[in-house]
Amino acid sequence: MVGAAASSAEQAKRRKYENLDSSFIFVPFGVETLGPWGPEAKALFKELSKRVIESTGDPRAGSYLGQRISLAIQRGNAASILGTVPRCGGFEDVLDFI
Repeated sequence: MVGAAASSAEQAKRRKYENLDSSFIFVPFGVETLGPWGPEAKALFKELSKRVIESTGDPRAGSYLGQRISLAIQRGNAASILGTVPRCGGFEDVLDFI
């Protein structure tokens, strides 16, 4: 099921922070690395987009917000992948084959 991992992550976050002081507003934000968003993430994003559009007067502001979140996720994906690649001195070894 598409978005099941994001939804599951939101439920886990809600359990983790269930004892958070009631003076805080907590919204679990679950997003899968390849795209699907959890239902609470979608609802929060929709509300934030509406407020940003009202604040700026720019109807594209919500889309820009979504793009920024998506880019942050992709940067995190890249950092995760690059963190597993061993460091090397460069491409000197490639030249040995030429």
